[in-house]
Amino acid sequence: MSREAVAAPEAFKALGDPIRWSIVQQIAEQDELACSVLEDTLPVSKPTISYHTKILAQAGLIEVRKRGRNYFYALRRDVMRSLVDELWTMAPGPRLVGEAPAARPAAPTESELKPAVGDDTPQQAVLLTW
Repeated sequence: MSREAVAAPEAFKALGDPIRWSIVQQIAEQDELACSVLEDTLPVSKPTISYHTKILAQAGLIEVRKRGRNYFYALRRDVMRSLVDELWTMAPGPRLVGEAPAARPAAPTESELKPAVGDDTPQQAVLLTW
């Protein structure tokens, strides 16, 4: 798959199907995912998986690698980030800076941000950007 620009409408259209969304979620959990794993975890046939992965690849969301008779899929994280960035241009606002959402801790509450009287323990800081 080439590294050309991905059209946001096509990418969001591809992500709009529940099966394709599930495929992307499973691929996102690993660096590379074998097709056989999808066959074991999805309630659809092999040809249907092939159809959905083809649409995701054509939309530029995943890369497909064939090794022997096996197919492996990898998420194009750069494309996913650019889609998120494009959404933020339409609805800008405060944004947490850091790693992927799964790696980020939950935002602290207001009471957690205020130190108790006489409390010298370090407090968690949250950086917001626009």
